[in-house]
Formats: sequence, structure tokens, C-alpha cells
Amino acid sequence: MPPTTTASSGQQPGKSGRKKGRRGRLIVLVLVLAIIGGIAYGGYWSVSTVRASLPQTKGSIELAGLSGPVDVKRDSYGIPQIYASSDADLFMAQGYVQAQDRFYEMDVRRHMTSGRLSEMFGKGQVDDDEFLRTLGWDRVAKKEYDTKLSASTKKYLQAYAKGVNAYLQGKSGKDISLEYAALGFKNDYKPEQWTPVDSVSWLKAMAWDLRSNMQDEIDRALMTSRLGPKQIADLYPDYPYSRNQAIVQEGQYSELTGTFEQDGSSEDSGLSGTGTSGTGTSTSGTTGTSASSSSSTSTTASAALQSQLSGLYKVLDDVPTAVGVNGQGIGSNSWVVAGSHTITGSPLLANDPHLSPSLPSVWYQMGLHCRAVSSKCQYDVTGYTFAGMPGVVIGHNGKIAWGMTNSGVDVTDLYLEKLSGDGYLYDGTTKPFTTREETIKVAGGDAKKIVVRETNNGPLLSDRYDELVKVGKKATVDNAAPDRGDGYGVALRWTALDPGTSMDAVFAMDKASNWSDFRAAAALFDVPSQNLVYADAENIGYTLPGRIPIRAKGDTGAIPAPGWDPKYTWTGKYIKQDELPYEYNPSRGYIVTANQAVVDKAKYPYTLTTDWGYGARSQRITDLIAQKIKGGGKISTDDMRQMQLDNSSEIAKLLVPKLLKIDVKDKDVRQAQELLEGWDYTQDADSAAAAYFNAVWRNILKLAFGNKLPKELRVKGQCVWVDPIDTTGPVDETDKVRECGQRDADQAQPDGGDRWFEVVRTLMDDENSDWWKTPAGVGDRPKAVNRDELFKRAMIDARWELTAKLGKDIDTWSWGRLHRLFLKNQTLGIDGPGFLKYMLNRGPWKLSGGEATVNATGWNAAGGYGVVWVPSMRMVVNLGDLDKSKWINLTGASGHAYSAHYTDQTGKWAKGELLDWSFSKDAVDKSTSDTLVLKP
Repeated sequence: MPPTTTASSGQQPGKSGRKKGRRGRLIVLVLVLAIIGGIAYGGYWSVSTVRASLPQTKGSIELAGLSGPVDVKRDSYGIPQIYASSDADLFMAQGYVQAQDRFYEMDVRRHMTSGRLSEMFGKGQVDDDEFLRTLGWDRVAKKEYDTKLSASTKKYLQAYAKGVNAYLQGKSGKDISLEYAALGFKNDYKPEQWTPVDSVSWLKAMAWDLRSNMQDEIDRALMTSRLGPKQIADLYPDYPYSRNQAIVQEGQYSELTGTFEQDGSSEDSGLSGTGTSGTGTSTSGTTGTSASSSSSTSTTASAALQSQLSGLYKVLDDVPTAVGVNGQGIGSNSWVVAGSHTITGSPLLANDPHLSPSLPSVWYQMGLHCRAVSSKCQYDVTGYTFAGMPGVVIGHNGKIAWGMTNSGVDVTDLYLEKLSGDGYLYDGTTKPFTTREETIKVAGGDAKKIVVRETNNGPLLSDRYDELVKVGKKATVDNAAPDRGDGYGVALRWTALDPGTSMDAVFAMDKASNWSDFRAAAALFDVPSQNLVYADAENIGYTLPGRIPIRAKGDTGAIPAPGWDPKYTWTGKYIKQDELPYEYNPSRGYIVTANQAVVDKAKYPYTLTTDWGYGARSQRITDLIAQKIKGGGKISTDDMRQMQLDNSSEIAKLLVPKLLKIDVKDKDVRQAQELLEGWDYTQDADSAAAAYFNAVWRNILKLAFGNKLPKELRVKGQCVWVDPIDTTGPVDETDKVRECGQRDADQAQPDGGDRWFEVVRTLMDDENSDWWKTPAGVGDRPKAVNRDELFKRAMIDARWELTAKLGKDIDTWSWGRLHRLFLKNQTLGIDGPGFLKYMLNRGPWKLSGGEATVNATGWNAAGGYGVVWVPSMRMVVNLGDLDKSKWINLTGASGHAYSAHYTDQTGKWAKGELLDWSFSKDAVDKSTSDTLVLKP
């Protein structure tokens, strides 16, 4: 029976949203007139088509399956707070409401995770589907649902799916979203019923986005074609433990086996910002170990490895942008301050996960409230979740709050596999592949069948790229490698391809009431491994969950391993949960996580990764907190917000004093250099100095490193003259060959992140390092033979680059003119017709912040200055008064392009503002603009 409605239908603007609503209706009218005027893609849309998909937010709707009435209260930003009397009703209503706002997004996501995008978008998505079918996320999700998840979690997933399907009942595509109306011109696609597995699968996509060091593993191996072990080690320096504090300093890794003792006074060390006293050694392989491993793998299969990984990168680069910028440089900030250091006397907790910008935002804000918490209805929680998934992923309930950042621990390994006939070589014996056949349906075309092959190490990713198969059969290898046979392939071992319990963890965290409950819930959060910070009214804590493998031999996946050698196979053992690092109420009174090292390697018995973030953001946050405390101040909610917006550039503090000492003759370049005099290193959107410095930084990286990297890592279309790889004797200018980059601009190296900060910092005192030398004849610039000459060239190049981009008059320059955010709808807004992109996309916004800055509006220095990842949301939770907490989303609650809530938070987000975050019933009632009652 279809849902029935009473009272008003269609979206009703809230009290403070009426002006937005009128503006939205005006845009719709102009849009429709334009389309009727002849821009339409095969037809026209009427006003009713545009309005049909906007949700009903007032009155009542009858939903079969509810056991009692449910209230859906929305504030002036359309953010829903749901009130029910049973768990089943609560999650059924959550499914219905999310489908109202975001079903098209949910539908695209489930087709992506199941490798069925071609069913919606046609033959252009077949390659993506092949790769995603090979990973098999939906198959793993089904195994999780069938064999791993608790009975209660399954009931919640079923209730959620029932709510989504209640929304779909009786609706055509155009009743759901404009995008379906557009798709209707191209094929006869119809949305199908939602299933519990559809919800579980999205966790796999997020795990892929946060899959740790796979990209570094590929990059290091590709570097071996141009760089030697020492050069590669230079580009992956040791983690600076003595300068940038690890997360865990005073905590424990096991209640039975040991603790971390902080050297010296906890108070003094915490306030000085100098960090724990570490050995300064690498986290198992980022320098010497990595280099020797590279050499070893090069000995076994250098040419095959190079060719296979180059092709594999092309496959990875084509994965839909809905799952992010392939993990490159992506991080997050989260920290918690004890009540002893806050104005309220209770802890404050901040979080801002960094992800690729998407429209709508990957996050969905909402509250889930039982009218009376009991065994029948157990939840009273609010925060951020994903459209398509029940529960709350990050946020707070009435007792505790929590935040997440990516831990970066290594849970993936790539294996070079020796293929032979219908099998692969392992331990001297040919083993048969595990195979399955997949059929990919294609809208407007013929279906395609593929065979997925797996080794004992995982699926063969290289099967998904025809050129890889050819290269694997022909690649030259050294004598130490096995006979070529039918060629080589690349397989992936990844913890997320095994069934897990992360969905159980979400519900367990949502109803946890203390540290013990939270730790038990976190233990279920196996993939992706995250840094979890915790607070209740009196305590703060940190814990690292996740299934982290113990390898038999070698470092933790610094480079691809030989799959035929059993010494490199995973043992099947994982670090025990009670042996993973955690910290509870440290004496310093705060905990900071921002993708830095979790713990000093010298003080922990297991290797977690070789590829931490290098701690530029985490140490800046630590210093800001410590400075406030040392000065006798107490930290407020707004102080936490201001810290999230800190735009200070750590690399500028290192380089600017050197740049100002360089003698520049050209008056125009000197004029630009003068911008740096007196600059406070703050990258505000209106700063001309920030614009010039970042252009200099970009050109330093290009001259010193970028032009020396192999073509597989450089920007597509950017070409340089290089020595041929296969030359053994002296090379003169006539022998050089022209090589052009092969990567998309937002994926290339050097990306300019904090690893590159550390690379340059390490080389600064070696003024005559070979890295500072450039070849003659590049452009019309003289050859650089030392550091200062290269810096001078970079300053000249930056001046003329910005002249071309921003004009000769430096008074008109600003960082925000270069550093802009465009929000693109993740489907038709990227690949659809031009007029659809115009209708679905938004922007630009001129942003402050930058790469490896606390306000991490990331950009890729190899490719340009545009924003490629962002703080995808921001929140500050006040444990002393939860109704005084603050939050904001990147876009808005709605996925409907002409809803008033499509991007109504973006302007405030760009300015660094936060919205009030109501939690108690009284506060929610006061902020409510629209109320919808869902009735049985």
C-alpha cells in the first residue's frame, strides 16, 4: 500500500529559510523557462518535474510497518531530528527520511559498490564496473550480513531498508530526483528495492578511500625506473619523532604487557610542544629498509613490476570520484581537551575529516532519538552518518562523544604474481586460480561477461587492464625471477576483502555510555582502521581499533612483494585488540590525532605502518593547545573552532627566511619577493603573500623533484627531456629523450604535502645536494647548481606564473583567486551534458588554508592550486552542555539540486562558521521549522 499523505506536501521553507525558498523558486522558474526555450536534452522539464522530487516536510504520511507514530523535526537548514518509541521505528524512519533527501545519491553509491554503474550510465562505466566487480565489495558485504553481523544489527538494517522502500513505493524516477528525469532521456532505468547489503557495502567504499599506503607502495616501486635506493630514501624520510609528537605518549598498548612512559615531566613536555624523546629512527622501512626492499624487488622482476604498476595506477585512477582522490594526501583532524583546561570544566572534542569535495556532501547530519530510552528503544544520538546507512558514524549521544581520523596503518599489500596457464606460482608449485564469472549489464548496450581470478593473496587487479596482460607476457625480467610463462600479474591483499563487523561497531558506539562501552564497541570497528578520540563529562581517551595484519617477512608493504615466495604471505594473524595502543586521561590534559604516528616505534613491539603522515598538522594543533594552557588560559568552544581554521603554513616558516636573503635583480620579481617581508605565514584567502609563496613552493618542488621523477608520477601532458633509461655510457644532450607525464593533475607527484615538507627540511642544510641541481636549457633560465640558485629560479618562475594567472599588478593578487573550490555533482555533474553540469554544480568559493595546514583545504602542487580535498564537515562537542555544541556540513542536507538546502551551509563553511547543534528535546523544539509525522 503506498504511503498516504495529509496536510501540506512539497518542501516548506522554515522560518528563517523563507528568503532562501523564494530565491530557490525564482531559480527554478528561470531554469524551466531556459529549458523550454530550447536547451533541453531531448525534451523539456516542467515546473512540476522540478518540484516533484522535493520532500514533504510538514503534515503527515502513513507508512505501513510502523508500530507507532514518528516525528521528523527539521530546522531551518533542513537537518532532521527523528523521534520514535522503538528501535525498529527509529531506523525505518531514518531510511525514509534519508531517501527523501538523498535517494539518487544512495542509488548511485550502491551501483558503484556493486560494480553496476553501467546499468545506470551506459557503456562508459564498464571499465569501472569491471574493476569494482574484481574487488567484490558487495560480495564481501553479503558475507558480512550473512555470517558476521549480530541479530540486532540485521534487524536495524532491515528496518532501514523497509523505510527506504516505503519512500520508493509508487514513485517514478522523476518523482525522486531531477537526475532520474535526465537519465530517462537516455535509457529506461528504474530504481529497484533497497536491501540491507546495500547499506553495508558503503563501508567498503569508505575503507577504499582510507586504504592507507597502497599509493605510496606503487609510487616507490615506479620510482625505481629513474631513481636509486638512496634517492628514493631521500623522498621518504624518517618520521620526526623528536619534533612532532606521536598520538600515544603516556598510554598503554596492553593491560598486561606494557605501558608507554613519557620521558621527563609530562606537563613540561606537553606544554613545550617538543614531543616525546624518540630515537628519530624510521618506522620500519621508510628509508634504508625501503630502499633495500626496492632493490630486492627490482632484482626479481624490475621491468615487469614497472609496467604492471603503471597500468594498475591507470585502473586505480579511474575509480569513480565518489570514493575520493584515491587516498592521496587525505587526512583528518580530531582532538579532545580535558575539562581541567576548558572554560566549562568539562571536555571539548573537535573533529573535521578531510575528504574529496562532493556534491552532495558525503556526510548527512541527523539526530536519532528514542522518546524514552529503554530496552525497547535504546538510542538517543546525533551526528554525521552516510546517506544509505542507518545509525550515526561520528557524533555524540547523551553520555559520550567521539571523533575519527584515518590512522594510516598498513592493511593492504600488493603482490607481483607469476602466472602460468590456469594458475600461479606459489612455493615452487603451480596453484589453480579461484575464479568466478560476472555479467555486467549495460544500459542501451549488450551485456559483458568477465572472469575474476584470485590467487592466495587476493584478486588479480591487473586482469582489468588489457595492456597489463600484454605487458605481463612480454616484460623483461632478471634471471633471479621465475620463468615468465604466461606473464606476471598484480594481486591485492586487503583486510576489507574479508567479512567483518564494522556495522556492529556503529550501533555499539551510538549507545555506549562510558569508556569501557566505547572500547568494546571500537574493537568491532575492524575496517577501516581509525584513530578514535573519546570524551564524556569527566574523561578523555583515545583508542586504535582495526584488523592489522602481522606479516611473515619484510616491512609492512613498502613496495609490492613477490607473491610466489611464501615468506611474504600474510600469516593469518592480526595484532590483538588489547595490544593496540590507547590512552586514557593523560596527565597533559589533551589528545591530538591528525594522521601522525600513533606511537613511537622504539616503544612499541609491532610495526603498524611505514607511511605515517609526518605530523605538520598534528604538531601545530598541539602547539596551539599548549600555548593556550601555558599562558594560563582556558579553552572555549570558539577557541576549538578557531584552531580548526588555523591557516599557518609550516613550510613557509622554514623557507621564507631563506627566500628573503636571495639577491634578486629583476624589479618585478623583487616586487613579488617583498610580499614575503613581514608576512605572518597565514594563508588567508585575501593574502597576496600566500599566493606568491605557494607559487614559489610549487616551483621549488617542480625544479628539485618533479622534473626528475618517472613519467608515471608526473602530470599528464607535462614533458621534460631526460636521459634514456637503458643507456650505460655517458649521455650528451643529443641522446636525451622527451617523456611526458601520465597522471591526472590532482594525483601527480610531488603533491606538496607534509612528506615533501620533511624532504625539503632534511635537505635544507645540504646546499649542494644533487636534488638542488637542474639541467641547463630548460626554458630560458640558467642552470641551478645549488639550493639558493634553485630557489632563485623558483621565485622567478613563480612571478611569471602568477602574472599569467592573476595579472602583472601584484596588488590584485590573492590566494583565494588561485585556491578555489568547485562543487561537482558526483555523477551527471561530471560526465553529463553541459547544461546538466550547469544546473547540478556549484561554485567557485575562494578558500583560505592549504596543504598540510590545520585548515586543510588541500591542493596538489604538481598539478595546480585548485582545492582537491577539504574538511568535509566540522564539529565541536561541548560535554558540559551538549546543546552548546556546534557543527556544519560542506554542502547541505538535501541532494536535490533546487532545494533550498542543496548548498545552504557551504557559504558559512567557507567562512569558518559553525551552526548551533540542538540535542535536548527542548532545544530541538525551539529550533524546529517543519514537523512531519509518520503514522502507522
